[in-house]
Amino acid sequence: MSAELIISPEKTYALVNFKPLTGNPGQASIDTIIIENGRISAIGRAEDIAGDHQGDDSLKKVDIRGLTLSPGFIDLQLNGCGGVLFNSDISINTLDIIHKTNLRSGCTAFLPTLITSSDEDIRQAVNVTRDYMAMHPDRVPGVHLEGPYLSLQRKGIHDPDYIREPSSAMIDFFCDNADAIAMVTLAPEVCPEGTIEKLSKAGIIVSIGHTNATCEQARAAEKAGATFATHLHNAMSPLGSREPGVVGAIFDSHSMGAGIIADGHHLSWENLRIAHRLMQDRLVLVTDATTPAGTDMATFVFSGQTIYHKDGKCSNADGTLAGSALTMIEAVANSIRAGIESQAVMRMATVNAAKAIHVDNEMGSIAVGQFANFAIFDDSFTLRGTVSGGELKLKQ
Repeated sequence: MSAELIISPEKTYALVNFKPLTGNPGQASIDTIIIENGRISAIGRAEDIAGDHQGDDSLKKVDIRGLTLSPGFIDLQLNGCGGVLFNSDISINTLDIIHKTNLRSGCTAFLPTLITSSDEDIRQAVNVTRDYMAMHPDRVPGVHLEGPYLSLQRKGIHDPDYIREPSSAMIDFFCDNADAIAMVTLAPEVCPEGTIEKLSKAGIIVSIGHTNATCEQARAAEKAGATFATHLHNAMSPLGSREPGVVGAIFDSHSMGAGIIADGHHLSWENLRIAHRLMQDRLVLVTDATTPAGTDMATFVFSGQTIYHKDGKCSNADGTLAGSALTMIEAVANSIRAGIESQAVMRMATVNAAKAIHVDNEMGSIAVGQFANFAIFDDSFTLRGTVSGGELKLKQ
């Protein structure tokens, strides 16, 4: 078993001898990153970095040995992984397990995602997420509530017994807790007029998904304040010649972003390339990962159903997809192998996600003042290390 270098987030140290893949081809060449108090305190060429540590022989230098270093990946739709599921155990412990599993794939920040469930579970998920955010602001920017205000025709694996129209009391609860709710996925056609405006004005990212909306309804949702779409092409009205549907509305938009699952099961590689060609930096890689991601589990329970995991695909007995077993490093590798340029893919996995939920001042780039969150991997996309909130773990 290979040794692992670990440096605590309280330490000040410098990363050297790496290949930067920043997602920003215009960024000046850098060969040194100084990490202090869990954040990036300086970046650049070693001979140019000025400040308290210039010429300081006591500053620990960590040799990355020529491996690629990128911003830590950000996953906006993560139900679970590592044998746990947020819906099944809404707890701090679940979020800790998810984070530890994520680090094995370079994912340093995520939105724990609760799919369609009871009001009681929604309230608990919000409270647990807020507590976790207080402890680890570098890991979790908020919760993603995927449902329960969805279309029965496009429900996917979601439990139809819990799908419902929003109540004014719960919408008020969402708005009152916008500090902990990063994103809400809803079907605009089932929500009363004014719902999207109210959530958006409260500071919540409204994402349309599990929706059978027409193109006109989707465009109206965007005008009302929706800025994102959940797992593009999946559980939404498709692009047609006369009715463009939700997919057409997203492609036709100039500002609406979307998550996309690059696992080869949720959509074809042609559709991945087409979506990126049309949307560019509005496109965000997500995993929609569930219990078996990062494990060799063959079955698990999701939304009250037995789900079968085989060859990276998660589905119930009738073949309905039930999330994925995808990891972020796999999504990155798949997208590059599918023909999308590496810097563009890096943005899809990092800064595009951060911008979509308005946390790009804190994470998603290699910039002074941001959380020290990095992924370190080799040319075959094997993860070799991470920096998470300043804590470094590097395989030797």
